[in-house]
Amino acid sequence: MASTNQSPQYKKAEAQFFLAKTNEEKLKCLEEMIKECPKHKSSEKMLANLKTRHIKLKEKIESTRKTSKGAKKSGIKKEEMQAVIVGFANTGKSTLLANLTNTKPEIAHYGFTTKQPIQGIMHYVGTNIQIMEIPAVGSEYYDKGLVNSADTLLFLITELSQIPEIEKQTERAYGKRIILFNKIDTLSANEIRKISSTLQSKKYDFVMISGETKENFDELQEKIFKSFDKIRIYLKEPGKDINKTRDKPVILEPGSTVRDVAEKILKGFSEKVSETKIWGPSSKFAGQKVGLKHLLKDLDVVEFKTR
Repeated sequence: MASTNQSPQYKKAEAQFFLAKTNEEKLKCLEEMIKECPKHKSSEKMLANLKTRHIKLKEKIESTRKTSKGAKKSGIKKEEMQAVIVGFANTGKSTLLANLTNTKPEIAHYGFTTKQPIQGIMHYVGTNIQIMEIPAVGSEYYDKGLVNSADTLLFLITELSQIPEIEKQTERAYGKRIILFNKIDTLSANEIRKISSTLQSKKYDFVMISGETKENFDELQEKIFKSFDKIRIYLKEPGKDINKTRDKPVILEPGSTVRDVAEKILKGFSEKVSETKIWGPSSKFAGQKVGLKHLLKDLDVVEFKTR
């Protein structure tokens, strides 16, 4: 934000904007800057920019407020990897949650059984993935806060016509979308082929499943994990066999380094590392010695020696 030829009041508000620690404080500063900004032709672009920032910041504050309200209402802590099941009543959300996780939600054949978010944990290749079932689209209990903050959205449908309405309800959500066409155990092979062809032609990321028979659940679990775009790094203790690594991997972003693993284990731990060996996709050979800047790949195994 340029402050050329601006009044002292504007410059003061601008300085406070850059020092502000919260979005609410920034919003107040922007309002003051808009008020003090000259209203002549040469400053029209600047004023328009300020107003755009004001609108976007206000929307961000409102979205955060709704998300926090939803999290507080449900009393559920968001885990590192979270997927939310979104769908209409009677599409099989509770059955899907029960079959993917260790949770046993109430399952009924009438509409709007779920009135509160229900969570379960899906254990997949050593990782724990939080799966949330929320009240149905169209229900007064439908929770936009959880939808908007989720990493992945599982659109559970039984008809293609349900997709546009669910997309409308999730416009503000940033999570990746996977369409799950459920109850294929009730369809003929020809019907399944036609539906699959339509979804493919529209370039949706999708899986044809049956919540009752668990058909294609292996593909579904793999898609859910891959949607988070994370890498798994396993830890090996010095002197122990490579096959006896820790069962639970460290979950990191792609492009992470050996230093990132050390710091994820314990802040400041990387400063105590004297030697690092790796096994796996990013190593040139088993037990390769590498530095803290070495880029890791999914399923690498890391061994740290400390000073």
